Amino acid sequence: MRNEVRVRGVRGATTADDNTREAILAATRELLSLMIEANDVDPDDVASAIFTTTLDLNADYPALAARALGWHDVALMCMHEMNVPHGVKQCIRILLHWSTTVAASEVQHIYIKGAVNLRPDRAYRPNGLSHSMATEERGG
Repeated sequence: MRNEVRVRGVRGATTADDNTREAILAATRELLSLMIEANDVDPDDVASAIFTTTLDLNADYPALAARALGWHDVALMCMHEMNVPHGVKQCIRILLHWSTTVAASEVQHIYIKGAVNLRPDRAYRPNGLSHSMATEERGG
């Protein structure tokens, strides 16, 4: 049962510098690339992906970044995030539905740039460890 394939959710969030096509696609591409790299995601194993933006980002669809990476056969959907008054502005979130044998506890969720405050325990570190994992390894 340990190597059984299951669908896992991989989450990530970032912020765009501006409400422009270029800024939205660059931020989405960076986040998606980190999510792929951290989890060794093969596009053939992705069932679907949901991309959300805060209401202040509407210059283009963030899913276009996935299409530019060759994700032509993956179901992609874009929508707006809830408009929470104290929420992170210019935020892009991604939720991948991924078929894998990886345990849920081993999935690496990626939070970068201005979105780190959404989940400080999941903030991306260049060494690949989230803050909570690094703390556990140090025994704290």
